[in-house]
Amino acid sequence: MSNDAALPASLVIEQLDGDQALAAVDSLSDVLIDCVEGGASVSFMLPLTRERATAFWRKVAASVGRGERVLLVARHKASGAPGMQDDGAIVGTVQLILDLPENQPHRADVAKMLVHRSARRQGVAAQLMAALDDVARTFERHVLVLDTVTGGDAERLYQRSGWQRAGDVPKFALMPDGAFCATTFYYKHL
Repeated sequence: MSNDAALPASLVIEQLDGDQALAAVDSLSDVLIDCVEGGASVSFMLPLTRERATAFWRKVAASVGRGERVLLVARHKASGAPGMQDDGAIVGTVQLILDLPENQPHRADVAKMLVHRSARRQGVAAQLMAALDDVARTFERHVLVLDTVTGGDAERLYQRSGWQRAGDVPKFALMPDGAFCATTFYYKHL
């Protein structure tokens, strides 16, 4: 998948299969660790060890391999030009969870929207979310649901991307440092 119209010329969006996800565990772990160290409330507490991060991504890769979820990544693409970054490093990722109860075949959950701090404010997250919408349509999922830290930067992204706020739950989760945070739930009809 290449949905890179508005991306910087050095980035591409890709959908990984289970084997590709397993091969990308180290790079995915780098992004997760960076996000948690940067204060993102994405299910992990500080300090996030590489072992915990890689164990998480191995489970995700297995789930992708079973067809339970879709994993999209934004990565540097090969430029071929001397001195240009062409290492294929993953700088962002998002998941579409398809494995839901049988009475929800039309719905999917969005999870782990992560962008490395070095790649933020470059349109990476918006392009990942646009590509995710396309993937959801191919799976005939037209109701999407996600949650995010109330008042966080991601809320602006979701609102600009057509997501509707459903409501807030105070003290829903913890920040990586242990402080409580409220969570806002969003939905989107495709």
